[in-house]
Amino acid sequence: MSYNTLLTAQEESIATVTINRPNKLNALNKETIGELHAVFSELEKDENIKVIILTGSGEKAFVAGADISEFAQFSEKEGGKLAAKGQKLLFDFIEHLSTPVIAAINGFALGGGLELAMACHFRVASDNAKMGLPEVSLGVIPGYGGTQRLPQLIGKGRAMEMIMTAGMIPAERALSYGLINHLTSPEELLPLCTKIAKRITNNSSVAISYAIKAVNAGFMSTVNGYEQEIKAFGACFGTDDFTEGTSAFLEKRKANFPGS
Repeated sequence: MSYNTLLTAQEESIATVTINRPNKLNALNKETIGELHAVFSELEKDENIKVIILTGSGEKAFVAGADISEFAQFSEKEGGKLAAKGQKLLFDFIEHLSTPVIAAINGFALGGGLELAMACHFRVASDNAKMGLPEVSLGVIPGYGGTQRLPQLIGKGRAMEMIMTAGMIPAERALSYGLINHLTSPEELLPLCTKIAKRITNNSSVAISYAIKAVNAGFMSTVNGYEQEIKAFGACFGTDDFTEGTSAFLEKRKANFPGS
């Protein structure tokens, strides 16, 4: 399947999705959000894909925000629908994807761009990256989950400061805040993400999908995370991956997980 705003590549069981609007600093518009949903849907169905890396084209930006020209004239009702649709179609969708998604932040990750990165399961950034939620400088607030995911990742006080000042933080501070997991040079960003992804592919994709559900449950007010963990833990015992994993351990050999 071809896309107008995305590039896709695959190396063994690792897929890389690149947002390709460099002349717009990879800003999210309606088309890009729709295509991202489509590509993640396809990759989720592909049993050969074990990890997805998401990044932006060029050297300046991961995603430098949303395309403001698309909604500058929206009414209150239209604005609410924009946020609700975007969260359901892309941001919540990625967060709950059973295939691990790594955000490779290669420059500016602002507004919707940072919200997109935060929806991924974890983040790696190059040392030229800058991150922020500048929405209040436009008279609006983050609408794609930023007011919820940022405090979860870095704490309420730091999130409040970032949102209220509308400022950007450098990658070094993002690392100290826990917003990103690793910091590297621009040249080593994708190789490092690929190295981490390969380590993930050595493990049970079924168990990982259960782990994602259990971890996410702990951040949902309507779900008991501990109960979800118990349920997921028990479910693992009924999988072929569990049989293979435990057998390989006892036989002192490397596991060859069937993914079922």
